[in-house]
Amino acid sequence: MKIKVGLIGCGAIGHFLLEKINQEKIFPNVEIVSVLDEREKSQPKLAKLADTYDLSFFSDADRFLSLEMDVVVECANVEAVRHYAPIVLTKKDLLIISVGALVDRAFYTELESIAKEHNRKMILPSGAIGGLDLIQAAKVSGGLQEVTLITRKPAKALLSETVEKETIIFKGKASEAISKFPKNINVAIILSLAGIGVNETNVQIVADPQIDKNIHTIKARGDFGEFELQIANHAMPGNPKTSYLTALSILSLLKSMGEQTIIG
Repeated sequence: MKIKVGLIGCGAIGHFLLEKINQEKIFPNVEIVSVLDEREKSQPKLAKLADTYDLSFFSDADRFLSLEMDVVVECANVEAVRHYAPIVLTKKDLLIISVGALVDRAFYTELESIAKEHNRKMILPSGAIGGLDLIQAAKVSGGLQEVTLITRKPAKALLSETVEKETIIFKGKASEAISKFPKNINVAIILSLAGIGVNETNVQIVADPQIDKNIHTIKARGDFGEFELQIANHAMPGNPKTSYLTALSILSLLKSMGEQTIIG
């Protein structure tokens, strides 16, 4: 069975998916069939993408959602999630990249309710971190007791002033970290959703002038024992603001939808 995919927006990750899936055809059973972008300025770009990657494009959400698609992938921004997610989930499964939109607990609950009512799935990729399978396994019987995230980033990405040594700029709960650093802490959101919640997950944010990549360390303790996992992320080629691992995690999710064997 071929998995048909639609994209909302087409930035760096959208282009990456089109190149790998439609151009290189690394997964014969997955195809991106359409892109939605309502902005008038984007229409010439979409027309070029449609010609290059053999797909349709729309500036109208209703027409886009009338297509036969197995899943829609949001490749835009937080505002697009807020605008489109409630509509999409009435008709299609939705993979959300901009998980920052879900920090609003009421909105997250609303989306879950819509998905349940219409028998749809809301899919959240692991993005720039790993270990979420371990977190969820430890949580399933209520035995997950403590989760800590230490995010270490280049100092210039976090501070306007120059520092000569690593500096802890935040230490507290994920709820406060998300509020104070909304553009730098998507990892805390997805980790909290998978684990014990934003009010219980511990977060440290470190500005380090000696590194040139984002490094995330996850520590967890519970009835299962304990584990520590560290990920040092490279940026996507040509886009320093996007983690390459985030793009790969979405690609992996789409691949698994078309397979008979599921690992993990």
